[in-house]
Amino acid sequence: TPKYFTAKLPSYMYTPPPRDPKNQREMESSSCEKDGDRADFFGVLPEGCVAETVALTCPRDACRLSLVSSTFRSAAESDAVWERFLPRDYQDVMARSAAALPPRAFGSKKELYLYLCDHPLVIDGGTKSFSLEKCSGKKRFMIAAKDLFIVWGDTPRYWKWTSLLESRFNEVAELVSVCWLEIQGKIDTRMLSPDTVYAAYLVFKLTAGTYGFEYQPAEVSLGIRGVKSETRTVYLDPDGRHGRRFHIMPRRIGLFNRLRSNTTVPRENSAQYPKLRGDDWLEIELGEYVCKGGEDGELEMSVMEVRGGNWKGGLIVQGIEIRPKDGK
Repeated sequence: TPKYFTAKLPSYMYTPPPRDPKNQREMESSSCEKDGDRADFFGVLPEGCVAETVALTCPRDACRLSLVSSTFRSAAESDAVWERFLPRDYQDVMARSAAALPPRAFGSKKELYLYLCDHPLVIDGGTKSFSLEKCSGKKRFMIAAKDLFIVWGDTPRYWKWTSLLESRFNEVAELVSVCWLEIQGKIDTRMLSPDTVYAAYLVFKLTAGTYGFEYQPAEVSLGIRGVKSETRTVYLDPDGRHGRRFHIMPRRIGLFNRLRSNTTVPRENSAQYPKLRGDDWLEIELGEYVCKGGEDGELEMSVMEVRGGNWKGGLIVQGIEIRPKDGK
């Protein structure tokens, strides 16, 4: 008697049985309802609760959270949230501006925040500017050249004061020619945002006739007044990594009575060089400072080139900017 065997078909030859259209619609409907429940979860949260949560983040995260749902978007755009992102003393600082821009002139606190990020306010009679770091809302300031201590800055033979359309201040300092370059600035630490790592930058331009800065590096520093600060070496000319340097050999007494040996030597690899800013000015970092908050003191910064004795000129100084390091 022949025996019959049932062979199992390969998977690719298997045809599933037809589904009941009614059951298929019911399954799809049930799946949509579950997805809708998940989507509406954020919608049932009180907007005040969401706003309080968003305010504990930062401006960048608030913009990201506004994409989660309509509730988050409404909370992330609210004045209650952006008021928390603004510095506590922003109204007092704005009152020191000659622009006369009261906070109520803006449609929302977010609009005010973004304005202060993109439009530095000139304050304190044109001696400083104030703005906000866009990612964090931390305060940033620039000390105008007119408010800096510049050796021989009031002598037209060595320095002249002029106006530039691209400067945020009415006047900038242009170096005519000096052999002793010394620039110092200071700012009250209470003006800065607490719990922030700050860095100071000399903001400047070079004229077509710039000379003398390729010879000797400058020494820069940043620190609290009365406390010894770290000094580092930088170059103010951005072009090239090699240059002539004078080896100074003192002879008798006097600033200019020196012998100089002109040689070509490679620059130190650790030396810093200027970087181009978004506003087409150059900047060089002077140092870092950790503002812990509650400290009472003056933060001092300096740029000096006094060792070489060579004459130099063509430097245009807009000021010294103090801002959060790397936008933090």
